[in-house]
Amino acid sequence: MNKHLEQLVKLSTFDKDIVNFDPKIKNEEEKLKSFTQVVTKLTENVEKLYVIIDDAKNKRIKNDIHLKELSDKLEEIAGKHKLAKNEKEVKALQLEEEIAKEQVNFANEEITRLDSLAAVKTEELDTIKAELAEEEESVKELKEAIDKNIAELEKSKNSVYEEKSVLVSTVDSKVLSFYEKIKRWAHESAVVPVKKQACYGCHMKLNDRFYSEFSASNEIMTCPHCGRIIYKENEPSA
Repeated sequence: MNKHLEQLVKLSTFDKDIVNFDPKIKNEEEKLKSFTQVVTKLTENVEKLYVIIDDAKNKRIKNDIHLKELSDKLEEIAGKHKLAKNEKEVKALQLEEEIAKEQVNFANEEITRLDSLAAVKTEELDTIKAELAEEEESVKELKEAIDKNIAELEKSKNSVYEEKSVLVSTVDSKVLSFYEKIKRWAHESAVVPVKKQACYGCHMKLNDRFYSEFSASNEIMTCPHCGRIIYKENEPSA
C-alpha cells in the first residue's frame, strides 16, 4: 500500500469515527430525555391536583358563605312567622322556609363532597410529590453521569478531529481533493476494503482481470462498479 493510499485509509477511518460520535452523544441525551419526560408528567399532575384542591376549597368557602346567608334567612323567616296575619302569609313563609332548608341540605352535602374530594386529592398529591422528589433526584444523578459521558465523548471527538487535521495537512492536495470528491456522495464509505474479491462499498464482485491488476498494483484505484477508493483488506494501514 503506497503512502497516499495509506493516508486515505486513515483519513476515512477518522471520518467514520467522527460521524459515529454523534449517535453516541444523541443516545446519551435520549437517556436523560426519557427520565425528564417522567418528571415533566409528574410535575403537570402536581399542578393539576393543586388546581383541583384550590377549586374545591374555594367552592367550600362559597358554600360556607351561602350557608350563613341561608341561616340568616331562616332566622328572618322565623321572625316573620310571629308577625303573620293570615293563613296565606303563613303558607308563603312555610314554602320559603322549605326551599331555604333544601338549599341548606344541598349546601351541606356539597361541603361534604368538596371536603372528601380535597382530602382524596391531597393524599394523591402527597404521593405524587414524593414520587416526583425521587424522580428528580434520579434525574439529577443521571444528568451528572450523562454530562460526564458526553464530555468524554466530545473530548474524544475533538481529539480525533485534531488527529485528522494533522493528517490532512500532510496529504497531497490532489489526493485529498480526489478523496473529498468521492466523499460527497459516498460519505464515510469513500474508502473501503476488498474482501473475498468483492468491494465492501457496493458489495459487487470484482472480475478476475481487474482483481489481478488491483492485487498487483500499489496505486490508488477505485471500484469499477461504484467508484469508491478500494484497498487490500490483508494490508491494513499502519
